[in-house]
Amino acid sequence: MIDQEPQGTSAVEAQGHVTDSPTFPPDDLSDTALVHAPTAVADIPSRLFGSFIEHMGRGVYGGIYEKDHPTADTWGFRHDVIDMVKELGVTCIRYPGGNFVSNYDWKDGIGPRDQRPVRRDLAWHSTESNEVGIDDFHRWSRMTGTEIMLATNLGTKGIQECLDELEYVNGAPGTAWADLRVRNGIPESMDISMWCLGNEMDGPWQVGHMDAQEYAATVAKVSHAMKLAESGLQLVACGSSSAHMPSFGHWERTVLEKAYEHLDFISCHAYYYDRGAASFQDFLLSSADMTHFITTVAEISSSVKARRHTNHEVALSFDEWGIWYSDEWNRQEQRWIEEAAAGLHHDPWPQAPHLLEDRYTAADAVVEGSLMITLLKHCKQVRSASRAQLVNVIAPIMAETKGPAWRQSVFYPFAAAANFARGVAYAPIIEGPRLSTQHFGEVQAIDSVITWDERRKQGLVLIVNRDEQRPHTVTVDCSSMPGMTGSRMIIDSAQMLHEDDPMKCNSPEEPNAVVPRQVTPRSNTDGSITLDMPEISWAAIRFHGSQA
Repeated sequence: MIDQEPQGTSAVEAQGHVTDSPTFPPDDLSDTALVHAPTAVADIPSRLFGSFIEHMGRGVYGGIYEKDHPTADTWGFRHDVIDMVKELGVTCIRYPGGNFVSNYDWKDGIGPRDQRPVRRDLAWHSTESNEVGIDDFHRWSRMTGTEIMLATNLGTKGIQECLDELEYVNGAPGTAWADLRVRNGIPESMDISMWCLGNEMDGPWQVGHMDAQEYAATVAKVSHAMKLAESGLQLVACGSSSAHMPSFGHWERTVLEKAYEHLDFISCHAYYYDRGAASFQDFLLSSADMTHFITTVAEISSSVKARRHTNHEVALSFDEWGIWYSDEWNRQEQRWIEEAAAGLHHDPWPQAPHLLEDRYTAADAVVEGSLMITLLKHCKQVRSASRAQLVNVIAPIMAETKGPAWRQSVFYPFAAAANFARGVAYAPIIEGPRLSTQHFGEVQAIDSVITWDERRKQGLVLIVNRDEQRPHTVTVDCSSMPGMTGSRMIIDSAQMLHEDDPMKCNSPEEPNAVVPRQVTPRSNTDGSITLDMPEISWAAIRFHGSQA
């Protein structure tokens, strides 16, 4: 994490959080947009709907783990949170960091809990009890049906620690580390195939941060050794911590030039928030920045591949993305730095403090829905992504201590895509009103992506109106989709997220203040559908093909 600015009823509908609402009246609308002629991008990788859990704040302790909670099992895991994680549709979770991992010894989190050491976490200035480690997270991931993307420490550790951890989690019994795992109660291999080699190593906030040449040399050695131990691993090298870092571009090229053949992914990290944008309208268009990020890194990777005359592909892992009000954290951190600078301090560091518990608005949900559209439209290059984070810390799921869990506004756009985007992603041509912005120039007000499972003849249309001021009518034509010839779109469900007050939030007292509402698109004689979208809105339409 960057320490500076930067089929049937859906699960959501089944929980009763989609409320009925009439279609927005056409006479309130100005301008129209046409979404048509979709072009296939790529098959949709399941890892695109990943998330991220870091040992920081209440992400682990008080989030997924609270041993005294009424829903906790014998391992201490909250089952109300587990149920909500399943509803969200998360597939793969990056763990245990984040900045935390760069000063973390994975061996502290294995074996009997009462024998694990308590340590200081330099990243978030907290006390780590190590009650939860890789053994426990493996058990939790099996309960949630999620894959683990395991991050390793390249800040204070190196090759041997990575190899030892690999043997511990994946090794067959008969060697020292694998036998220790068995004695710790996990006889089976954890089968962790995706590994992040460090975290944001160009960031001066990172313990053991490096320059591009130093990290490139380190990751070349580590990736080579890990592939010798297990050639089927998929390894993720750190990209630059942000597209706005001075190292951006040069860092990615240096790392790929040095270690290309041993790597499978290079990471991208990006966070957005309204106060960090040139204007509120620019914030609503944050996906334009994400698009630039993706295309720049993908072009660098392609150029390195061409120069090396190889068939090997290095894809993008956008393994930190979302909304983060980082200015609030920066102020908090600055106060701590100023206080700590005056002499020595012997006060104990807090355990699981409330950190980065941002409350998300309806506008934030629309932006997140727009970012998900962008990831789907670039899934040929982006083969893995992790929405940061999952519980309590800049998260779609919030968990009250000894109380209920509840959904933030950003829960719903992610859940719609994660549960129903299947098959192939299609980028449509969009013709319609454009917006003039301070930072991005002229940009389409409407953005959209279509996913289509040709075998099942089932599809999903995701649409966002990014216009701060004006509603727009959107017509979607999917008649050119494979298998749709002579067919028409039959709507299975349609939901929209919009609030007259875009700053409206959910809360423990009003957990359903911002939820999607059912809407009714109009069917046209040519087989297309039309939907009226108010300003700052997101919509998801599930459909299937039927003979006209």
